[in-house]
Amino acid sequence: MKTGKLNKITDVKGIKVGHKTIDNGDVHTGVTVIIPSEDNIFQNKYVASSYVINGFGKTSGLVQIDELGTLESIIGLTNTLSVGTVQQAIVKHMLKDNPDIGRETGTINTVVGECNDGYINDIRACAIKEEDVYEAIENATIDFELGSVGAGRGMSCFQMKGGIGSASRIVELDGQEYTVGLLILSNFGLKKDFIFDKISFSDLDDETLEKGSIMMILATDIPLSSRQLKRICKRMSASLARLGSYLGNGSGDIVIGFSTANIIPHYETTDIINVKEIHENKMDLVFRASIEACEDAIMSSLWNNETVVGRDGNTRYSLMDTLKELK
Repeated sequence: MKTGKLNKITDVKGIKVGHKTIDNGDVHTGVTVIIPSEDNIFQNKYVASSYVINGFGKTSGLVQIDELGTLESIIGLTNTLSVGTVQQAIVKHMLKDNPDIGRETGTINTVVGECNDGYINDIRACAIKEEDVYEAIENATIDFELGSVGAGRGMSCFQMKGGIGSASRIVELDGQEYTVGLLILSNFGLKKDFIFDKISFSDLDDETLEKGSIMMILATDIPLSSRQLKRICKRMSASLARLGSYLGNGSGDIVIGFSTANIIPHYETTDIINVKEIHENKMDLVFRASIEACEDAIMSSLWNNETVVGRDGNTRYSLMDTLKELK
């Protein structure tokens, strides 16, 4: 299908992505933030949903997303043991912009996803600091880097070097073009299972259990209800399967989706809120676009990468270097 201008999640208008990469000795980790709106996302929320394909993960904020069907904060991505730090930093950032939180109104539901980068990164060092999150927010841009940057610095994908990937697809509805964008943090899969151009990677495999994860952030400007977004999020398992993942026991595979088309005001102005949604007969088109974009995003996390030597000499080779070895 047709891609957006950058073939990134930021092809959906209003979204920016920022990184803070930490690469120091045995520490290879970082933070990635998705800023969903140019507006105040707490005061003007987006319709959202999430889906847990396999729950071996520590993501925060999913319970309220599924209960209320809205997104009201920046989304953070990092390593497993730094979720609390990143969550606290996002809370403080949101408090600064919203003096009414915890006073005239309730609290805020911050969303932070994670993958375990402990093979390459000294995860026990807990190297992420709140200042790193603020720097990632400050650095947010439309044309952001992919690969071993931000939260992706220490991640693995199919036992090769993984990390941050992104892609987008264009959908036409009623003669108007809409965009579906994906940003992924890839840290899943076994090399022997990787499906790529009829090439067998089985001879290079040295592990038997999948112990990774993947965070998938889906954004679109298509008018969708929370229920419809949930249906789309469920389909992301097809993207993983098409590349060879069997959704292993030790893999936390989590999807968060939101639409920028519907604004839900924090404060009540009317008793009735009108939320637009597409006809169910058009959902197949959105399913196809989303699955294709997610698969492309995962591949982009492999292509846009480098070989990284991490703690104790643990090494993840890039896809390009792996293909050279096969030759």
